[in-house]
Amino acid sequence: MLNRRNFLTAAIGVAAAGTLAACAKDDKGSSTSADGSKAITLGFSQVGSESGWRSANTDSVKSAAKEAGYNLKFSDAQQKQENQISAIRSYIAQKVDVIAFSPVVVTGWDAVLKEAKAAKIPVVLTDRSVETSDESLYVTLVGSDFTAEGRRAGKILEKVLAKAGHKGPVKIAQLEGTTGAAPAIERAKGFKEVMDADHKDDWKIVVSQTGDFTRAGGKQVMAAFLTSNPDVNVLFAHNDDMAIGAIQSIEAAGKKPGKDILIVSIDGVKDGFVAMSEGKINAIVECNPLLGPQLMDTVKKVKNGEKVERWIKTKEGDFMQDQAKAALPSRKY
Repeated sequence: MLNRRNFLTAAIGVAAAGTLAACAKDDKGSSTSADGSKAITLGFSQVGSESGWRSANTDSVKSAAKEAGYNLKFSDAQQKQENQISAIRSYIAQKVDVIAFSPVVVTGWDAVLKEAKAAKIPVVLTDRSVETSDESLYVTLVGSDFTAEGRRAGKILEKVLAKAGHKGPVKIAQLEGTTGAAPAIERAKGFKEVMDADHKDDWKIVVSQTGDFTRAGGKQVMAAFLTSNPDVNVLFAHNDDMAIGAIQSIEAAGKKPGKDILIVSIDGVKDGFVAMSEGKINAIVECNPLLGPQLMDTVKKVKNGEKVERWIKTKEGDFMQDQAKAALPSRKY
């Protein structure tokens, strides 16, 4: 699997019509940009709309594409790989200029990517990586370093425990992302690296299961965790939405999230910061969803045959509970 080497961002858009608009239609009905050149047609397949992060990512892609004057062909895979493969084949049939997609899972892409390569349509990965037999099947990845995010979650948990004055064993419940998805695999990997290196004797993941990156999944799985392991004192959630769902189950069990069970999550969506400002989440590792502008810039370079880095990364931060109120106004997603 690509050990995410370069971050690029994902965004797609619709061309505006009119004499003074960024794009106009010529007599044959094809779009042209303001300088008279043919507008780029981008086919983009999104994972779905499973979380606040994903919705913000979609909005960023659409608005950036519109601003760039691209013809955007957008599809929502509803978290099903077969839907994405079908969408990519549709883009190939439509002879788009560039295909971009955020893969549901890491494996199973070789056949359709070979079809795109045979059609001479370059492919850009956004947000998530894939495993392929031939890395030339895609040009670049625009996304975050999920393994690093897992490590950062482990290191920030050390600060959370110290601030809480926690003594004794750390019994961790882990809410995993979608099974087989790059962020789920890599965030778990990075977190475990910190555990194995620095906390072999005092930290233990006592229960771990997928919540599919959704609030409903986080709520349901956390309820089961508390039944089977009522003594867990830390929750590591692979995204904010699952953490927010889990909070409902923690409170229903008569416990205080952020106190009886310390919570660290990843993403940094506005609702996560609201929960943190209320003392219910202790720390959040940021994963920036606003990849649209970077994606559009990358798509243009790829279309023009310019060289791009193999992996383009975004800048992200980490936030403790006492930073939540100050940081909340800056959360636009």
